[in-house]
Amino acid sequence: MLIKLNWITLRVRNLEASIHFYHNLLGLTVQRRFESRGRQIAMLGLGETSETSLELIEGSEQVLKPDAGISIGYEVTSLDETMKHLENMHIPILRGPVEPNPRLRFIYIADPDGFEVQLAEHLK
Repeated sequence: MLIKLNWITLRVRNLEASIHFYHNLLGLTVQRRFESRGRQIAMLGLGETSETSLELIEGSEQVLKPDAGISIGYEVTSLDETMKHLENMHIPILRGPVEPNPRLRFIYIADPDGFEVQLAEHLK
């Protein structure tokens, strides 16, 4: 029945701060920006035609608390290079690196609203 994941939605306090984090610091592409029912919305993804996008909706209320156990995961080519990049950007690592098995390493960072973002490297 299901064929793909279209997007993940986060309600954020400051759309510009969130776009800066996900686009400028992590490298996601801003696919489009628009307004709907008085709310500013941005869709970001990995490239121009990414099947799975991150939808950011600006608003003052938070539907989901940052500590609710939800995280967004992205794969990176090199966790060591990513950690150096994060250090240069002054983004602290919350947890990790964790290596639950010989083929996977990951860390967690937080976005401007406190939502956890997992950055993982799959080892060969």
